[in-house]
Amino acid sequence: MQGLILAAGMGKRLKKLTSGNTKCMVKVNGVTMIERSLRILDKKHLSRIVIVVGYKGQNLIDYIETLNIKTPITYVNNPIYDKTNNIYSLALAKDYLCSEDTLLLESDLVFEESVIDELLDDERPNLALVDKFESWMDGTCLKIDENDCISDFIPGKYLKFSDKENYYKTVNIYKFSAKFSANTYVPFLTAYEKAMGENEYYESVIKLIAMLETKEIRAKRLNGETWYEIDNIQDLNIAESLFTTSSKEHLDKINSRYGGFWRYPKLIDFCYLVNPYYPPEKMKDEMKSNFDTLLTQYPSGMAVNSLLAAGAFGVDTEHIIVGNGAAELIKALTERIIRDEDAKIACIYPTFEEYPNRFGRDRVISYKPETEDLRYSADDIIRFYEDKKFTAIVLINPDNPSGNYIPYNELVKLINWAKEKQSKVIIDESFVDFVDMSDDADIAEVSLIKDEVLDMYSGLYVVKSISKSYGVPGARLGVLASSDEELIADMKKDVAIWNINSFGEFFLQIKEKYDKDYKNALKLFRKSRREFIEKLQNVSYLHPYETQANYVMCRVDGMTAEELCCKMLDKKLIIKNLTHKVGNGKEYVRLAVRDENDNNALIDALNDIDII
Repeated sequence: MQGLILAAGMGKRLKKLTSGNTKCMVKVNGVTMIERSLRILDKKHLSRIVIVVGYKGQNLIDYIETLNIKTPITYVNNPIYDKTNNIYSLALAKDYLCSEDTLLLESDLVFEESVIDELLDDERPNLALVDKFESWMDGTCLKIDENDCISDFIPGKYLKFSDKENYYKTVNIYKFSAKFSANTYVPFLTAYEKAMGENEYYESVIKLIAMLETKEIRAKRLNGETWYEIDNIQDLNIAESLFTTSSKEHLDKINSRYGGFWRYPKLIDFCYLVNPYYPPEKMKDEMKSNFDTLLTQYPSGMAVNSLLAAGAFGVDTEHIIVGNGAAELIKALTERIIRDEDAKIACIYPTFEEYPNRFGRDRVISYKPETEDLRYSADDIIRFYEDKKFTAIVLINPDNPSGNYIPYNELVKLINWAKEKQSKVIIDESFVDFVDMSDDADIAEVSLIKDEVLDMYSGLYVVKSISKSYGVPGARLGVLASSDEELIADMKKDVAIWNINSFGEFFLQIKEKYDKDYKNALKLFRKSRREFIEKLQNVSYLHPYETQANYVMCRVDGMTAEELCCKMLDKKLIIKNLTHKVGNGKEYVRLAVRDENDNNALIDALNDIDII
C-alpha cells in the first residue's frame, strides 16, 4: 500500500497565508496540514508516499525534507498548476497509481488518525470515504444505498439543499486497488481528460465509474471521526477549534466563539440557554414558506415593530421597544441611566455579566448571598441596600446562574421600596416564563410586562429576551418595557431604523397564533426539568440546586469544574464552568435544560466518568 497526496494547488481563498507557500503548509494550531498528514501516514507502514507538487513546489519539497519522515517520498511536479485542476495532477501520477494499492488524499485536509484506519481496516478494495452531509460542508456529495453502493454522485454546483438529509460528503480520501486503477480508473481518467480537458476534477471520473453496474467502488461511512477541509480563513478558524493539543485548549477555543455551535453539528450545547420545545413545527413551516420574501425585503421600521411588540405583550405602544436581542436594549438603557458620573448601581452577584460590564465594575455595589446555593429574597435585598445610596438596582429574575426566583408579590414590594428610595429598578425577566405554575395558569400572572405594573413606577424597566424564552436566538429579539415614555421615545430615536431583521419582525407578527403551542411547550419543559434534576441528583459527584429557570447550577465534588467541562467536551457535550463566576472557593457548573433525549445523553455521559 502506498500513499498519494495531491498538493499542487495555490489556495487563493486563504489569501496572504498562501502568498509565500503552498496551501498545505498553512498551520493549524502550529502544525502544517502536510506535516499532520505525513505523520499519520508514516505510522501505516506504507511502501512510499507520492506527492504531486506545483505552486511553490520546491518550497514544499524543502520543507518536507526537514520533517524526517521515515517512509520514502517521491515527488511528481505539475508545471502548469495555475492552468489545470486536480484531474491533471492525478494524471501525472497515473503510473504510480497503477503500480500499487493506493490511499489517495488531498493536502488541504485535517483529520484524526482513525479516519485513515477506517479505510485500512476495511477489507473492501476500493472505497470512497464519506461523512453525513452537514451545513459547513462544500463540494461533491453522494447518495448511497443500504449496501454502500453509490447511487448518485453530485458536484457541489448541483446540490439540492432540500434533499440534504440524503446526502453524504466525500472526505476526499480514497482507497484504490492497483487492479482497479489499472483496469478501470486510469483508462477512464485518460479518456475523460482527453475529452473534457485538463481543467476538470478527478471526482468526475469517480462519478462515471460509480454509475456503472459493476459497483467496483463503495462508500465507507465515517462514524463520528473528526476531519475538516480547509478552503478559507473561516475553515481554518474552525479547524483550529477542533484539532487542539489538549482538552483545555479545545474548551477555550470553543468557548471563545460565543455560540455559532451549528458549525459543529455533532456538538450538543448545554451552555447557551433556549427553550427546547419551541417554536413548533407549524410555526417554522410558516416562516419557511415566507423565506424568500423575508430574505429579499426590507423589514419595517421601529414604529411598526413597536406596534407588533405592544400587541404581542399587551401593553401600550409608548411603553415598549423592540431590540436586536436584549443585549442591544441593555446597552442603550444603561447608557442613559449612568450619565451622572457619580451614579452607583446595586447588583446581586454572581449575575449575568452584561449588566455590570455595561455599567462598569467600579460603579457596582454588589450583594453576594452567603448561602452556598446563592438563594436570596426581596427582604434580603432590601436589608442589604437599605442604608446604601444608588441610582438603580438590577435584578435578574430568575437569576442567572443560580436560578433563584423572587415571586411576583415580593417583586412588587421591592419595586415600591425602590420607588421610596428614588432608585430606578431594572428587572430582567428573560427566564420568568419557565417558573413552575399550574397547567391552566398564564404567563401574565408572573410577568411584569403589563401596564398595571409598569404604571406603578416610571422608574421600573423590564427587559425580556425573546431569544431565550421562545427558543429563537437566531432571530435576535428582545423587548424593554417601561412607563418612562420619555426614555422609551429617546431610545427609539437612537437605535437604527431597521434594528431588527425581517425574520424577527415576522415572528412577532405571527406569535399570537401560536400562544397555545407556547403554553404547551412550557408544560413539556417543566416536566423535562423535573426529570432532569432527579437524574442529576443521582450523579455521585454533582449537587444540583433548586431552579426556576431553564438551567441548573450544580456544585462539583471530586474534580474541578474545568476538568468536568473538558471531559464533557471530549464526549461532544459543552457545559458552562461557573467556578470563577461564583468565586466562593467551591466548584460549579451550569447545565442548560434541553429535551429529554439530549438530557439523557448528558446524564449518561456524566455517569460514565470515574471519580478517583
